[in-house]
Amino acid sequence: MSKGKILVVDDEASIRQIVEARLKMAGYDVVTANDGQEAIEQALAEQPDIIVLDIMMPKVDGLQVCRELRKNMMTPIIMLTAKGDVSDRITALELGADDYVVKPFSPRELEARIKAVLRRTVSDTAKQSVMKIDNLIIDTGKRQVVKGDQKVKLTEMEFNLLELLAANPGRAYSRSEILHQVWGYRINQYSDTRVVDVHVSRLRAKLENDPSDPELILTARGTGYMFQNYTLSQPAAVTK
Repeated sequence: MSKGKILVVDDEASIRQIVEARLKMAGYDVVTANDGQEAIEQALAEQPDIIVLDIMMPKVDGLQVCRELRKNMMTPIIMLTAKGDVSDRITALELGADDYVVKPFSPRELEARIKAVLRRTVSDTAKQSVMKIDNLIIDTGKRQVVKGDQKVKLTEMEFNLLELLAANPGRAYSRSEILHQVWGYRINQYSDTRVVDVHVSRLRAKLENDPSDPELILTARGTGYMFQNYTLSQPAAVTK
């Protein structure tokens, strides 16, 4: 039984072949693309469970691919970035990427990141609940968020981050704790906590009335982030 379908996008044939072989051995279905335009076409046609996407590619680069895909789908995206391209990493996260791996990378590391992302995008029926905070409804069973009467489109990792914070109101989480619980890896010398900061910024832009003066997702000075300390109220029905 397949563990899921993965789209691997890279213009270097050797990297595609190595990653494809590793992931197939691990039990995944793998489709590939060698440029940005083909990546968009394959993503829309194949509807993969996760996309591994290189930034530096001909025709359409990975940043533009990420931007285009986020208009239509919230599928998790792991970017492949060059070691020194810090600004590209931040841009990728701001455009909606969920994580990144720096080249040169170990196929084993990439597989571990994929496992972590997929493990956290599968709804745990034992923890299904509906939370209502002011005009915000978070349905963890349907993995759906409604603000007022409007559905809010979140990526899988944005939802996971929101769920962690909202389910523990008033509890401050350090960036390293968030990386471990949401992204699935412990912080080390190679970890970049800006992944957390950018995702918090994206959530605030989607959920806060004034993202520059947040009332829901608060900064815990000297620690990290926390959700406002709210009293759980009975939610209205969430529409399908």
